[in-house]
Amino acid sequence: MKVVLCPNPYRDRGLKAAQSARKVLENCGVETAICLPFDLEENGHLDLPAHVPVKKLGAELKSADVLVCFGGDGTILHAARDAVPYQIPVLGVNLGSVGFMAELEHNELSLLARLAGGKFDVERRMMLDTTVRREGKRVFRETALNDAVITKGSVARVLDLEVTGDRVTISSFSGDGVVIATPTGSTAYSLAAGGPIVEPTAENVIVAPVCAHSIHAKPFVLDSGRVVGVRITPGGRKTGYLSVDGGKAFRIQPGDWVECRRSERVTQLVKLTGRSFYEQINQKLGRV
Repeated sequence: MKVVLCPNPYRDRGLKAAQSARKVLENCGVETAICLPFDLEENGHLDLPAHVPVKKLGAELKSADVLVCFGGDGTILHAARDAVPYQIPVLGVNLGSVGFMAELEHNELSLLARLAGGKFDVERRMMLDTTVRREGKRVFRETALNDAVITKGSVARVLDLEVTGDRVTISSFSGDGVVIATPTGSTAYSLAAGGPIVEPTAENVIVAPVCAHSIHAKPFVLDSGRVVGVRITPGGRKTGYLSVDGGKAFRIQPGDWVECRRSERVTQLVKLTGRSFYEQINQKLGRV
């Protein structure tokens, strides 16, 4: 068995958590490789330990059985994007704040020994293919595990938005934006925008307006087969920004169609502890 250890070096300083995990796994006879989830900034002032060999993630994933990420949800989202084409299950170790997608906390690294004995389950999480069409041509495409978010940016104004399901209008409103989320992403920005909490293994699409200037603009939970479309009302000069899973923003123009549909790809998440989703909700968000 081979496990790729993928630490966010800005969270896992000195790669200490990754090295501890490597010891646990290698003591069980598991082959390991340490890889970074992204290229380091040239002026990031971050020194990696010289005695720790760091390999290329893309090359190591080709022969991996499990990918273990160390960081917050953003790190897991970033690394999962690389793992999905290889159908490799991902296990998250939380070194951030909330960490809804993480299975383990930093003090639970000893549980990684269960990987060697195959004592784990795998959950399949649906994803959303997000595209932007401009005058009939596709100008953007990305796949989301959490969400696709359309916002007005930092300018103090609102966007006039139309939201559709299979090109039938669901809602039209003015506001700061809209979140199109998967069940996995229902506990992220969608929740903060007033959207519902949805079990992560469900298969739905959540539409949550952000700061809508209308009492009629409410969140919707749609069937996973729906194609959700969003556009800024044509004819105006206001532009917006699309960000998929918190990635780099793409500028959208009035009349552009942002479309989200269920992807054929899925993310596989490793479950080791047996903790239920409801336990995680109470632990991470606190009891009401």
